[in-house]
Amino acid sequence: LYGTGMRISEGLQLRVKDLDFDHGTIIVREGKGSKDRALMLPESLAPSLREQLSRARAWWLKDQAEGRSGVALPDALERKYPRAGHSWPWFWVFAQHTHSTDPRSGVVRRHHMYDQTFQRAFKRAVEQAGITKPAT
Repeated sequence: LYGTGMRISEGLQLRVKDLDFDHGTIIVREGKGSKDRALMLPESLAPSLREQLSRARAWWLKDQAEGRSGVALPDALERKYPRAGHSWPWFWVFAQHTHSTDPRSGVVRRHHMYDQTFQRAFKRAVEQAGITKPAT
């Protein structure tokens, strides 16, 4: 997230298909004001993001092997393309480690990492690093 200008919620809702390493861009979908926008993907973030994608792919493969439901899709896409949520490009870059029940459909599936989960981990990392100044 650092160096992109993204809000925390936008970064946590990224899907694999939103990252374009070849063109150095990140597509933020339905950001503030429900608008899509393209952001620069700093070269310095590429190795860390590739590593994160490896972790996400492990979660995706585990879900596939267990026959789990795919990720939720935006708006009417789930009705139009019912199997798309099972495909790798639609998977979350920052997937939650646990499954949860989708309140709209009642389907148990993996969601993206929640803002609060990220903020707690960030706070712990700042404390462990011994940083005394406010960090956001």
